[in-house]
Amino acid sequence: MRAVSLFSGGLDSMIAVKLMRDQGIDVTALHIKIGFSGTKDVSKEMEQRAKMAGADFKIVDVREEYIQDILFSPVYGYGKNFNPCIDCHGYMFKIAKAMMGELGASFLVTGEVLGQRPMSQRSEALKQVSKLANDKEDKLILRPLSAKLMEPTTPELKGWVDREKLLDISGRSRDKQLQLAKEWGWEDYESPGGGCLLTEPVYSQKIREHIEHDEFSVHDIELLKFGRHFRLPDGAKLVVGRHKEDNESLKGVNHPNYISIKLPIAGPFSLIQKNASPQDRELAAKIAITYTKSSPDQIYKIEFEDGIIATTPLPSRAEAQKYFFDKKLGGK
Repeated sequence: MRAVSLFSGGLDSMIAVKLMRDQGIDVTALHIKIGFSGTKDVSKEMEQRAKMAGADFKIVDVREEYIQDILFSPVYGYGKNFNPCIDCHGYMFKIAKAMMGELGASFLVTGEVLGQRPMSQRSEALKQVSKLANDKEDKLILRPLSAKLMEPTTPELKGWVDREKLLDISGRSRDKQLQLAKEWGWEDYESPGGGCLLTEPVYSQKIREHIEHDEFSVHDIELLKFGRHFRLPDGAKLVVGRHKEDNESLKGVNHPNYISIKLPIAGPFSLIQKNASPQDRELAAKIAITYTKSSPDQIYKIEFEDGIIATTPLPSRAEAQKYFFDKKLGGK
């Protein structure tokens, strides 16, 4: 018997896998990559945690499909920010269910806890997730951490899983999960990728502002994670790194619609849209050099990938900040 378990790499998803393995069920821990789970690649950490819990590990990249099918048209709307949690979970289960045959699995598992999250883990929301996943009749989705508080699923009714060995956790308390982690000797179990960026106000506002001017693509997922974002008068976007780590991350963004800006002195790495007007390019050069230890009256040669602009810095960073993508959020 094998199950496919949706896997975030966090403690709850690890426990869900372990509860199945303790009943002799093989598990494939499936991470469905939508692109919004933090600023670092933590696939290796997730694979290690899947193995720690006793599962093999697989990643499926659905970023293109997610943007096209879910992000901008969720059936059940958004949470407080740009997070379509119910539709997102339903979409993930739909993908996992479609892969069951390929993986030789008979049912699905998730570490969701009843009542833990206000939007997507209410009893009614879980029913909506099942509907979106086309699982309302099949009842193949098992939530081992809260199973005893829910109606029996097909794996339980058919005896594939012993319901008595499942749990009755609900709400936001983590006491039971932390106790189990201690019993099993797990020390490295916090969510490796951090929370979903779509639940964060600043990232969500970056998306809203972006789609007012440009189409949103997979490349933009990464672009919006880093740097100070400026919207210039003729409509071009400029992204200026904040610090060394931010600069390195921006250098790793391979966006087909942007070119880099190279400064003659130490300073931030910057990207600007290729189709920026000459006026926006000159302003971008001024802003970029302003975020260095430049001299206000000196002329600097700023290199773009397709040309050079000689200019002076702006009088102050306050002048540059007039072009932040969102004045209320400032340079966040």
